[in-house]
This record gives sequence, C-alpha cells and structure tokens, in this order.
Amino acid sequence: MIKETIVVEGKDDIRNVKNAIDCEIIATNGLAFGKDLIDKLKVINKRCGIIIFTDPDYAGKQIRKKIADQIPDAKHAYLDRKKAIKKGDLGIENASPEDIREALKKAKALVTEKNETFTMNDLLINGLSINKEARNRRAKLGDILGIGYFNAKQLVSKLNSFGISREEFQSAVKKL
Repeated sequence: MIKETIVVEGKDDIRNVKNAIDCEIIATNGLAFGKDLIDKLKVINKRCGIIIFTDPDYAGKQIRKKIADQIPDAKHAYLDRKKAIKKGDLGIENASPEDIREALKKAKALVTEKNETFTMNDLLINGLSINKEARNRRAKLGDILGIGYFNAKQLVSKLNSFGISREEFQSAVKKL
C-alpha cells in the first residue's frame, strides 16, 4: 500500500489505479476544481502526502500545475503517453496495472532549492538534443527516470527541479 493519497482526474482513473495498487485516491473531476479541493488536498498532504498522477495531455499538465502551485511539496508521478493510450483514448484509465505501479514507484517531489547540476551541454553530449533521435531519447529517458517527457530546455529544468543525481542520470542514459 502507498502511504500517500493519489490525485487523479476522474472516476475511470480511480477504478484503474485501484485495480493496480491498494491506496487512497481522490479525483479532481477535471480542470474546473476550485479552492475547496485545494484546501482538502493541503490537509491530506500534511497528513500523509499526495502524489499528483494526471493524464499525459494538456489538461493533465494544467491540473498538475494548478495543484503544484498551491502544494509545492507534492510528489509527481508520470506515465508515458504510449502507456496511457488505447483505441485513440489517452488517459491513466487506459494504463496497465504494471505501468501504474511503476509510475507511482518513481514518484518524485520537486526540490525546494533548485540545483544547477545539469545544463544543455549534458543533453547535447548524451544525444538528447540537436539530433534526429533526440526527441525519442528524451521520451525514453523521462520514462526511465519517471519524470515524463519534456523538450530539451524543460528537461534540463526538470532534472534539476527533481533533484536527479548525476549517477541516476548516467544510469538512465546507459539504458537508452
């Protein structure tokens, strides 16, 4: 059982995550949630922590940002788009139990003091920018590290924000 409460978008997500793991789950019911839900999530976060686990699409990113802006110490779990799609429908509700468990296991909190361990040069040296395969390599790296897909500039920021170590990064790059 996961000690944190998982925050998802809807009831289908709840059902699928419950099939994968024993945990408490709360749904935002889309992007239109308000202060009441944020206040509730703040209380839950103080009690046991929360993991934001939204769909890998624009709405999911907006929901994640809206919650993270109010609860900066929340953990984040990401699911690769390829693992969340079924018959053209994209969402956590389509992921396999194994992929859900793996994403939640890799959940990370943003560090409060952003370090500057990584630069664009790290991406360039490791084939993660300015080449034909860079986009695919970044997607695979994000999946291995459990931080999701980002363009090159965003990836540098996320590597530093999530406190990824140089060793963790190099180990992930070797798996590419």
